[in-house]
Amino acid sequence: MQRVTLRLPEQQLKMIDVMVDQGEFPSASEAIRTAIRDLIDQRSDKLLRNIQLMERIGATSSA
Repeated sequence: MQRVTLRLPEQQLKMIDVMVDQGEFPSASEAIRTAIRDLIDQRSDKLLRNIQLMERIGATSSA
C-alpha cells in the first residue's frame, strides 16, 4: 500500500476523529479509505458509461 499525504480542513478532521471515537472506524486512515472507496464506487459507473459512449461515438464517426 502506498502512502498519500493530504490536507483537510480542521472541521473535517474533527468529524473523522468523532467517528473513530464512536467506534465507526478503527482509525482515521480507515475512515478516509472507506470514503475513497465509496467515491470510486459512486463515480465509476458514470465514468464507464461516458467511456463507452465516447467509444461508440468514435466508432460511428469514423465509419
